[in-house]
Amino acid sequence: MASSDDLESAISQHLLQPHTIPSKPSSKAAPPYPSYVNRFPSSITDIAMAVLGLQYPSSPSSPTLPTPTLTKLLSFVTSGPSESLPSFWEPSSYTDAGYFNIALIAYWPSTQAFRDWKADSGFGAWWDALDAETLDCGYFLEAFLPSMERFETVLSRTDIREGSAHMRDSISGAVKEHAYWGSMRDRLPAAQGDELAGEKGGTTAGDKAYGGDTDTSKRRIRIPGRKNLTMIRSGQDWSSTTPEERDLYLSTMHPVLIAGMDFLRDEGEAIGCYSCRFMSVLSSATFSADTERTFGLAYFDELASLETWCKGHKTHLDIFGRFHKYAKELGEKMKLKLWHEVAVLEPGQQVFEYVGCHGKTGMLATLG
Repeated sequence: MASSDDLESAISQHLLQPHTIPSKPSSKAAPPYPSYVNRFPSSITDIAMAVLGLQYPSSPSSPTLPTPTLTKLLSFVTSGPSESLPSFWEPSSYTDAGYFNIALIAYWPSTQAFRDWKADSGFGAWWDALDAETLDCGYFLEAFLPSMERFETVLSRTDIREGSAHMRDSISGAVKEHAYWGSMRDRLPAAQGDELAGEKGGTTAGDKAYGGDTDTSKRRIRIPGRKNLTMIRSGQDWSSTTPEERDLYLSTMHPVLIAGMDFLRDEGEAIGCYSCRFMSVLSSATFSADTERTFGLAYFDELASLETWCKGHKTHLDIFGRFHKYAKELGEKMKLKLWHEVAVLEPGQQVFEYVGCHGKTGMLATLG
C-alpha cells in the first residue's frame, strides 16, 4: 500500500477550499487497503438521479415482467430525443410490506437535463395525468439533484462503473480519505465549511396538506424537501469473483449486509433513517435477478445519523469488521466490487411524489 504522501485527495482540485471545519485526525494515516473516487468533468456542476418506481399488491408470485406499466415506463428512458435521454439507467426490484416493487434508477449530467427529459420524453405529462383512484398499481418518483459540492463517491476497484460513474471522465488514484470513521464526510466538498446538520422527525407539512389522512393508497402525495437530507446508494457486485471467493462472500459478508439492511428498514426510524430498500439489480434484457449485483438505497435525516449508525451500531460494525477480514484474507486477489455514492441535499434538490402507494413507501414514512 502506498504511503499517505502518495495518496490523492478524494475532493477534486477545483472543489478544494480551506477547511473551516477540520477533517478527522485519523485521515493523516495511510489506509490499510486502497479505494478510489470518480472524477467528473469540471463542467458538471450538478447531477440528477431519479428512482422511477412501480408497486404491485402482493400475490402468490411476482408479476410477469415486463408488465404493460413497466413497458410504458421503459419507453421514457429508451426512446425520444437522444440528447435528453438519461446517461445511464438500470432496472431493480425489491419486496417490502407485502408489495413487489420495480424501480428504474436513472442518471443525468445536470438538473436541467433531467427537466428537459421530463418535458421532451412526455414523462412529465404522463406522470401528472396519473389518477390514483383508477390505478392497478402504485407509482413513485424520487429524484435527487445535488450540486457536486454535496456529492461523493467511493469505489473498491478502478474497474467499477456503477451509477453516476457512467458520467465520469476519469477515476482517481488511491485516495487518503477512507477506511476511518468520518472519511465519508471528509470526501464531501461542502463539509469543508458546513456541518451539514439536518432536520429531525416527521413532516407536518404533508399532514396539513393532505388532511391528516393516513390512507395513502388512493392519493397523490408529494413530500416536501428537508434540509440536508442524506441519500446513500451502496452497491455490491460479486459476478466476477472466483467460485471460492463467491462462496466466501455469500457465506460471510452477504448475511451481515442483509441484517444491516433489515435493521434500517424495520427499526431505522429510531436512529434517523426514514427509508431503506435492499434491491436486486435486474437484467435489462430478461428482467430476472441474475446479475449477482445488489444495492442498498437509504434516506437519513442528516449525515450525522448515517455516521452514527456506521460507527456505533452492531449491524454496521458487523459489516465493517467482516469486510476488513475479507479484504485482509484475499488481498490483491479480491474480485468483489463495492461502491457507494452519497448526496447531502438542500430542500430544493429533492423530489418525492407518490401515487397510490402504501404508507411506508420511501419518504411517505415521514408523514405523521
